[in-house]
Amino acid sequence: MTRAARLALIAAAALSSAGFLALATWQVQRLGWKQDLIARVDQQLRAEPVPPPLVSSKADEYRRVRLRGQFEPREALVQAITELGGGYWVIAPLRLEGGTAVLVNRGFVPPEQRAPEQHAAPNGPVELTGLLRLTETGGGPLRSNVPAEGRWYSRDVAGIAAQLGVADKAAPYFVDESADPAQPQRWPRPGLTVIRFANNHAVYAATWLALAAMAAAAVGYLLREERRRAKP
Repeated sequence: MTRAARLALIAAAALSSAGFLALATWQVQRLGWKQDLIARVDQQLRAEPVPPPLVSSKADEYRRVRLRGQFEPREALVQAITELGGGYWVIAPLRLEGGTAVLVNRGFVPPEQRAPEQHAAPNGPVELTGLLRLTETGGGPLRSNVPAEGRWYSRDVAGIAAQLGVADKAAPYFVDESADPAQPQRWPRPGLTVIRFANNHAVYAATWLALAAMAAAAVGYLLREERRRAKP
């Protein structure tokens, strides 16, 4: 190997070590963000339900809210995979007293329960609690929503509100209805919100640090070899 090639190898190893160290630093930052997120969501899940906000931000996701209103006789089905298998989320607009329409995910139904008459929303005023969720635009993996055909793979608030004719007064979020332990199980089945956050950032950071150390050790070895070769 020529001296130029050896120097290029040393430079490449040094750059690799710096790159791995930068990735480890980024993962440590992500770890702090994820821990803050988990703590915030856990606090919100333990808090008392609050009235629905007019607007929402990322800090509001998974906040417990209490809704009072009346369901409108229309719904949209969003394809879903849950612990109960494959099927659909039933999304229905709940008209609040002030006129705002909040899209409520009433819960999950299997394919054989998808007909509206099999899971009709209650008539008259209702009160429910649930978790505020942010809109899910686009669709699912490798599948796009097709609003014109009423095919939904994600809970896109603006699109579904437009399909249901409530876009003019729709809240910019939807609410996952919570299960009521005092009520018998029914379809749609509420309370299936998955609240798990993958938190492998410490493992990723340790991996990048190990690679950075290995690359740095390689640089040290190559530099020693280069000095040895340079001696007369």
